[in-house]
Amino acid sequence: MHALLVEDDDRMAQALGTALTQRGHTVRRVSRALDALLHVREAEFVLLDLGLPDLDGIELLRRLRTVCAAPLIVVTARCEERDIVTGLRAGADDYVVKPFRMAELMARIDTVRRRTDAHPVGSAHTGGGPVRTGDVEVDLAGRTVSVAGTEVRLTRREFDVLALLAAHPGEVRSREEILDRIWGDAFLAASRSLDVHVAGIRAKTGRSGLVRTVRGFGYQLGSPAAHGEPDGAR
Repeated sequence: MHALLVEDDDRMAQALGTALTQRGHTVRRVSRALDALLHVREAEFVLLDLGLPDLDGIELLRRLRTVCAAPLIVVTARCEERDIVTGLRAGADDYVVKPFRMAELMARIDTVRRRTDAHPVGSAHTGGGPVRTGDVEVDLAGRTVSVAGTEVRLTRREFDVLALLAAHPGEVRSREEILDRIWGDAFLAASRSLDVHVAGIRAKTGRSGLVRTVRGFGYQLGSPAAHGEPDGAR
């Protein structure tokens, strides 16, 4: 696999490049955001530091996601919860805080790649058409979501979560099942990644009841209500 390593620290880049090469990957290392945008289309996965000299890493992440769907892991010293939440909402598949154990990062890369290499969630749906609830339409085959006839852009992870719930609308999916199916690791249940993506679905669609919380267990496709309307989802 060909990795794009976006890292301006030479020592960190050397360590990461060596570890990736030893695992059979080819690596292109860049230290500037503009170079990352230039080379991202050739990458099969991306490791992205947020502390770059020419552009804020979150802004670069957003721009990368407009042109590249490859697995992307943020590797950064920014450890505040708001930074992690922002990174996941901007489209990162995982978020690793420095300092880290190299073996753990390599395992996270393998997990993200396995999940994103698999067929998209919802591709096996055979219901014969999009799933509708209220004024929301989820096209599992086309991987699109529309609200009141207007398409809403979700990240890949956000759509995968919504598609998993929409494929069987009457069923409640446990947190562990969702994390296993979407992230490939049920032991991420203690993380906030799933909650962040559910919040993103609700915010972007403007339908807070679209994903219904079943307290202490998981989530279910709900009956959408616009922001500010009571929906019983929380």
